[in-house]
Amino acid sequence: MSGTSLDGLDIAHCIFQEENGAWEFEITVAETIPYDISWREILRKAPQMSGLELAQLSVDFGIFCGKQVKRFIQDHDLFIDAIASHGHTVFHQPHESLTLQIGSGAHIAVHSGYKTICDFRSTDVALQGQGAPLVPIGDRLLFNDYDFRLNIGGIANVSYAFMNELHAFDICIANMALNTLAEQTGHAFDANGEMARRGQVNLDLLEKLNQLPYYSLDIPKSLGKENFEKEYLPVLQASNLPIRDLLATCTEHTAIQITNVFDGWTGQVLVTGGGALNTYLIERIQHYTSLNVIVPDEKTIQFKESLIFALLGALRLREEPTALAEVTGALKDNCGGCIYLP
Repeated sequence: MSGTSLDGLDIAHCIFQEENGAWEFEITVAETIPYDISWREILRKAPQMSGLELAQLSVDFGIFCGKQVKRFIQDHDLFIDAIASHGHTVFHQPHESLTLQIGSGAHIAVHSGYKTICDFRSTDVALQGQGAPLVPIGDRLLFNDYDFRLNIGGIANVSYAFMNELHAFDICIANMALNTLAEQTGHAFDANGEMARRGQVNLDLLEKLNQLPYYSLDIPKSLGKENFEKEYLPVLQASNLPIRDLLATCTEHTAIQITNVFDGWTGQVLVTGGGALNTYLIERIQHYTSLNVIVPDEKTIQFKESLIFALLGALRLREEPTALAEVTGALKDNCGGCIYLP
């Protein structure tokens, strides 16, 4: 996994067992390889690259991923059947039938020495779906004990069952905004939300954020980096507030948008993703909801999305659906993912 928060490359070794439709899993070992300044800047600038530059970046990033996975496997003396690679999203415009995750699967396979499954979203987009979120099928198979499954990464997304139907969608920009602001103070992120905690919520900015057009759209819907850059970031830049106040206001906005989804519900919500480690954000979410907010062990927090894309890889090898039409809006359930042999 390489997420929009640009913190690093997540690698997890996952084991699955299925019997009569019931799945069990184990994350045996996992780690994040932090991006150095060079990789972070290159990936950040990817949307502005020429076609040739972007094609070369996809190759270079695939080689980087392949080598990192090979080292990971050797360091931990692991047996694997295949690599499942989400890649790094550069463009996500499903309304144009377009989604692009770079990290050449052919180069990952060759440089790691293992069968590689990648490009999980394109088939769903070709079938007029959003290509996202794909995590809900994993939530249904692996985490069905919770009423809501909330992931707070660069973008916050949720899945839940209602009237025997699975609902899932991107809620709002989350760490993409918080990390961008924190970087202006020389930090990769706002550890535990401490800078936000010391800031003041600006009600005028909060209202403007809460009125962004995305929140009035019907589901299925999804967010991408383009939404952050074109709609969210200009609102922040026009405010001219201190970074602490911007962090406080964005944190409050994120908590409000997330808990709007929970309005009128009781039960439990499982929170994973890097945002689950933001103590202040979790406090603000719990402030606005009567749901019991469950933050699991750190391995599940950090690597749940990697776990689920590993599951999607297993489903792809079994030629079973990896995307659900009821969630993405595609014409039908579909089995996405390209397979490359070394």
